[in-house]
Amino acid sequence: MPTRSADATWTGNLPDGSGTMQLESGAYEGAYSFRSRFEDGDGSNPEELIAAAHAGCFSMALSNVLAEAGHDPESVNTTADVTLQMVEGDPTITGIHLTTEASVPSLDAETFDEHAAAAKEGCPVSKALAGTEITLDASLT
Repeated sequence: MPTRSADATWTGNLPDGSGTMQLESGAYEGAYSFRSRFEDGDGSNPEELIAAAHAGCFSMALSNVLAEAGHDPESVNTTADVTLQMVEGDPTITGIHLTTEASVPSLDAETFDEHAAAAKEGCPVSKALAGTEITLDASLT
């Protein structure tokens, strides 16, 4: 399996500086700043990219878990909310909440919930972020 990479450059001090982040594939390149990370400024931030990675990984993992159990999903849509808070004076990712909706014909909610929980545990991004509390709301559409 390949190693993936991204680059980031920061110029200046923390409150007044600015930076850019770009993915190796070229699929994303964007600006970030103190305001876009810790306030409501324009641009992206590392937590938003973590959220995108986790939502994408979880959707793929759940689709795979369902298919392996004989329940091919029509669609899986996931939102990941990454919470950044000050903890003992340091900015800290304190939690990630996944909200997923899936369309899976002929699957009951209890079985779906079991598969969603397994996908949350097995998702490579969930494993990488295991030091952070990860919660899940899963529902069928």
